[in-house]
Amino acid sequence: MDGTPSAAQLARNVKRLSRLELPGAGQVLVEGSYAYIGHIPNKEQLGTSILDVSDPKNPRIVSQLFLDDPTSHSHKARVIGDIMIVNSERNMTPIGRKADELPKLRTQLREALGRDPSHAELAEKLGVKESDIPAVEAAEKTPYDQGGFKLYDVSDKSKPKLIHFQKTHGIGVHRFDMDANYAYISTEWPGYIGNILVIYDIRNPVKPEEVSQWWIPGQHLAGGEKPTWPGRQHRLHHTVRQGDRLFAGCWHGGVRIVDVSDIRKPKTIGAYNYHPPFPEPSHTFMGVSKTIDGKTIAIAIDEEDHAHSAEEMAKRRGRPHGALWTFDITNTHNIQPLAMFEVSELDSPWSRAAPGRFGGHQFQEHWKGGDTLVYCAWFAGGLRIVDIADPSAPQEVGHFIPHPAAGKVAPQSNDVDVDDRGLVYLADRYAGLDILEFNRPG
Repeated sequence: MDGTPSAAQLARNVKRLSRLELPGAGQVLVEGSYAYIGHIPNKEQLGTSILDVSDPKNPRIVSQLFLDDPTSHSHKARVIGDIMIVNSERNMTPIGRKADELPKLRTQLREALGRDPSHAELAEKLGVKESDIPAVEAAEKTPYDQGGFKLYDVSDKSKPKLIHFQKTHGIGVHRFDMDANYAYISTEWPGYIGNILVIYDIRNPVKPEEVSQWWIPGQHLAGGEKPTWPGRQHRLHHTVRQGDRLFAGCWHGGVRIVDVSDIRKPKTIGAYNYHPPFPEPSHTFMGVSKTIDGKTIAIAIDEEDHAHSAEEMAKRRGRPHGALWTFDITNTHNIQPLAMFEVSELDSPWSRAAPGRFGGHQFQEHWKGGDTLVYCAWFAGGLRIVDIADPSAPQEVGHFIPHPAAGKVAPQSNDVDVDDRGLVYLADRYAGLDILEFNRPG
């Protein structure tokens, strides 16, 4: 887009109180006077920042945790009381999951060729360069073993103290939820394809105890299940607990409601999948804290996929973007979609910038109070505040789009939270944390 965006284009009913130039973040959580930031992989190996936000115009770094392992990141953080949990997950690598495929492929080629395959033959089948094969073989011999989650004592915010590192499996833990008693961990696990839910009792944080597991039927390969989808398309992204229910975003598997009234026997009581025809995966699913017109309502948001080039962005023209959804879940066995909310490409100066993303990603979890406002991080669309008072017709009531981080072509608003004062915290995937004030119309 030519020219400088106008103030009206970039903000409506929202003003910036302050901005802190932190490395990019995967999650922001505010509890009391403190904000907890989980960082996207960065050259400093910064994992977690704790900020004092008692003065929102002058946020202050209280402490930071750095990672010992350069192959891992810790981009999510949750806090209940004096216990903080952060994830440990493998960084993306150029060879991706190719090491997982190598043993089976090597056997298949050996049987077909009557000899050991060459590096060139392996590379062709794996879709990598021949020069990448030594790295793939090295990863096969020394698989990643730092996946899991860490529990910290944050009673002294200036000196977080590691209590325990609970290792899991595969490439580790992605997003998760927690309460005072349990951690709801999305992780890879032996015998399953894609992330599943593993629930841990954390009442003794020195020694978390596995309580139960939940997965989408078809994921448990070791149990004889056979997926009806390619690869890891159906998997758990994460759950959000509300009362005796877990709300699960299940990527291209849509959404699920899980009854955990018996925490040792999670039971699926509702499911809805809108893939296809909609192309973007279900990221987060959550119940609304109040009934509306006698109906029990839930919301979901998709995660817009990444376009790596202008050519790839152009090919997506006409394709629906990641959206916010509303559902009637009064009868969990018959979930009904009510509406979708999308942001027009005309509503962000950077909607077609590449490389980057434009579309939904995440909304504020665990609403405080009985409001009907949904605060959404919308990648190149910035912050979008959507009122679902009429869940069949969501209406945007405010927005704020930050400028791109230094050296980037577009903002990538990645996560959002709202504190007890109603102030909004918007974290960018590349760099920067904005503290914002929403002036509700009317």
